[in-house]
Parts: sequence; C-alpha cells; structure tokens
Amino acid sequence: MSGTCLMVGAKVVTLASALFTLTWTHSVEKTGWSETYRVEGQGLKLTQARVMGSGAGMDPGPGAVLHGDWWVWQPTLGPVPEVILAASGATVSGWTLCHGPWPGKDCRVLGAKEGAPITLRPCG
Repeated sequence: MSGTCLMVGAKVVTLASALFTLTWTHSVEKTGWSETYRVEGQGLKLTQARVMGSGAGMDPGPGAVLHGDWWVWQPTLGPVPEVILAASGATVSGWTLCHGPWPGKDCRVLGAKEGAPITLRPCG
C-alpha cells in the first residue's frame, strides 16, 4: 500500500507504506521499547514489538527471540481504532514515530513536552 494516511493529533501524515514504528524509552526501567503498526481499514494493527530487557511491566511477549540487544516478538492482538500517547512531559523522552518497519526512517519526535495526549489513528 502506498501513500497511507495517518492522523497524528490534528495533523495528517502521509506514510510511504502502511507501516510505521513507535520507539521510546521506558519511563521506569530507562530501556528501549519499540512497536511496529500497520494501518488497516479497521484501525492500527500491532505487528511486531521489541524491548531491551525486562521489568516494570515490560517483559518480552510470548515467543520472543533475542536479536542483538532486543527481544522481538509478534503480538497476536487485533487492530485497535487508535493509539493514545500521553504527553506528560515527566517521562524520559517522547516517542519517535518513523515511517516503515523498525528501525524506520523519516522520523519525528512526539510528546517530548507536556501537552495534550496525542492520538494516532487512520485517516477517514
């Protein structure tokens, strides 16, 4: 799929493909977390998750395999209509949204400063 539309808050972002990746630093453990989503008609489908280590609610999922420093697995959840990112400003960092599968490219940081939550959802 080419030219997929994603709403990021009130802004429209055109993705080169139907995939995008969110990466952030866990606020308690201070380690990396990353999730890749596919934009579908029903919503956003989590296709792959990655975590560097475990603890404080961030244990690798079922079937996780260690690739370098990252535990990687394919969650079996259905699509969700939206993903909401809380922009408290009190966390270690914001989220990095990149086009495509991990590690992605054409990245932008979201929610690094305190503000309203940021909602990600398919356009239309």
